[in-house]
Amino acid sequence: MATENKNLSDYDKASIPNAKNFRFGIVVSEWNDTITEGLYNGAYNALIENQVGQENILRWNVPGSYELIFGCKKMQEQQVDAVIAIGSVIQGETKHFDFVCDAVSQGIKDLNILHNTPVIFCVLTDNTMQQAIDRSGGKHGNKGTEAAIAAIKMAHLNTIS
Repeated sequence: MATENKNLSDYDKASIPNAKNFRFGIVVSEWNDTITEGLYNGAYNALIENQVGQENILRWNVPGSYELIFGCKKMQEQQVDAVIAIGSVIQGETKHFDFVCDAVSQGIKDLNILHNTPVIFCVLTDNTMQQAIDRSGGKHGNKGTEAAIAAIKMAHLNTIS
């Protein structure tokens, strides 16, 4: 398990680029909202901790993880420096899980290839609700925090000529 020996909320603040002048979009799935709200809070708090002003954080909600792709595409048009896609897909009894996870990961990958605004993948794809809880502020930390730090680093990378 990739997160077994790592706390997703841990990062070296001294190694994070100055984010004061960056603007971020966060697109949040309403499906599994207990999980996605925890992820959003982790991302939001990490951005604030790294000097991003509240006015420079734009949040949009979409119905589910599948809709994150379109939401992120539209968010890229809002003059943001990076977008964070937040969702949670939990394995059920059908193949729906596989189709949604594949489509969302491929769609976000495509946005990163086609556009110049980085989109950060913060979509939990867990086997159980407990695994999702553990990664959205539970015993493994918060994947939202990790995604926000990645967004800051990618926004900074995009400024390098």
